[in-house]
Amino acid sequence: MQFLVIFAYIFCKMENLRLKSNIVIQDLSMAIIRNRAREIDWNDRLIGILGARGTGKTTLMLQRLKAEYGFSREAMYITMDDIYFTSNLLSDFALQFRQQGGKILFIDEVHKYPDWAREIKNIYDFYRDLKIVFTGSSIIDISRQNADLSRRAVQYELTGLSFREFLHFSNIANLQAVSLKDLLKSHVEIAHDMITGFKPLQHFADYLKFGYYPFFIENINTYHMRIEKVVRLIIEEDLQFIDGFNPHHSRKVYQLLYILATNVPFKPNISKLAEKTEINRNIIVEYLHYLEGARLVNSLSAAGRSTSILQKPDKIFLENTNLLYALTPENVDKGTLRETFFMSQLKNGGYDVKLPLKGDFFVNDQHTFEIGGKAKPARQLEGIQDSFIAADDMEAGTGNKIPLWLFGMLG
Repeated sequence: MQFLVIFAYIFCKMENLRLKSNIVIQDLSMAIIRNRAREIDWNDRLIGILGARGTGKTTLMLQRLKAEYGFSREAMYITMDDIYFTSNLLSDFALQFRQQGGKILFIDEVHKYPDWAREIKNIYDFYRDLKIVFTGSSIIDISRQNADLSRRAVQYELTGLSFREFLHFSNIANLQAVSLKDLLKSHVEIAHDMITGFKPLQHFADYLKFGYYPFFIENINTYHMRIEKVVRLIIEEDLQFIDGFNPHHSRKVYQLLYILATNVPFKPNISKLAEKTEINRNIIVEYLHYLEGARLVNSLSAAGRSTSILQKPDKIFLENTNLLYALTPENVDKGTLRETFFMSQLKNGGYDVKLPLKGDFFVNDQHTFEIGGKAKPARQLEGIQDSFIAADDMEAGTGNKIPLWLFGMLG
């Protein structure tokens, strides 16, 4: 009798979670599915989707659930910030789910569950007929959490929207991504093919201001307020899951980020930053590393120089242009916007970006770029092979002068 009572209790809890799973996919839009979803090999048994807050990880995962399984009892969505998991083990839940015919678990916000890496590893090892897809913050370093899990999990990162994706989400243009190699070789032809369907400069300024995070679709008027909230949650919640992070330093990290935002592109003077924030020099460098992991900043190191968590970057940018408008709207500089955009699109496209001796950016240890307006002269690049100007305010380029907006087609 007691066993039946316990079973009924467990079944009831499971059904409550299943009800929540069905509710979140019921009204989920399937109108636009990001390319990243098509790049994921969903046949793998353990898939990790990492990324910053607000980039659409949960939506991507739920779209897969809805498209492939609908309301089938073989699949289920759970989130680790559900109160259920404050007093119940994930591994016990996975066993019960499997016993009731479950085949794939979609687990959201894994970093909010203590010892998540060990439990997911055990589920993977013991229940070989059960697949897991999980999302987590981009600050997660799975190899540090659990080396065995990092070897088992296939990891993908979801960034914010590229300019190309923004155009698609806004129903302006549906364009194919291009590679950097093709862009550099055939940018004139590519640009002229694209501008027959839309006017890129008409929408480029909008993207720089409010096109990076997919939630711009919901309400542009409160968009920058939501970005501020995202930043607060990253600093007040997500960073707390990093081993060794001092939660009492959250306010100081805010201060550090604001100093960076008001001075980008910033060449860090660690001594002055330590003095202003009253944070130890070594900890400052570590926090800069965490802010980059949280996708709030992008750091640039000199070409030919090794990088590590204990080494200060040579230059720092905010991770995307929308952060500039949200954090320091009174301090938005056009030159900074251009460089921030270029850095963001190249890094999110998977390209290696360094600081060259001459020029603004050195990409993939081969290409040198100078960023500016359409009247930008090429004299800074004289004598440099494989060099280009990424020029704003022009629809199509010529020679080694490429329209800046075209680099938003890389992702």
